[in-house]
Amino acid sequence: MKKKLLAALALAFAAHGAALAQATPVGLWKTIDDETKAEKSYVRITESGGALSGRIEKLINPEQAEPKCDKCTDARKDQPVIGMTIIRNARADDKKEHWEGGDILDPNNGKVYKLRLRPLDGGKRLEVRGYIGPFFRNQQWLRVE
Repeated sequence: MKKKLLAALALAFAAHGAALAQATPVGLWKTIDDETKAEKSYVRITESGGALSGRIEKLINPEQAEPKCDKCTDARKDQPVIGMTIIRNARADDKKEHWEGGDILDPNNGKVYKLRLRPLDGGKRLEVRGYIGPFFRNQQWLRVE
């Protein structure tokens, strides 16, 4: 009886730990346009040295065969959108409830926004907020993996 109880508790803690591990922005996300609500792309967010970065892996229904960021104004100008790093240098707060301090690029208009990422629903969704001063845009991304 004790062995079954211990096994059940161990399984519960393991499942809880796996759920907590997913409550970070790290992973593959399907982006949803905040204006049209259309699925736009897949972005993989990775962590290195405590900082997050995100790169576009695939575009869903691209308008051009090999789109480039012609409206970008930094080193990403005229670079291919697929493979482009759009999230840079976001870091977790002390409680790891949200990640901020970095920036996010909208390759459609070339604008770079300050960034805040916040996992929702145990990490199944990601609130992505880009802002300049008091003005902001929110998107809800869906976890793929």
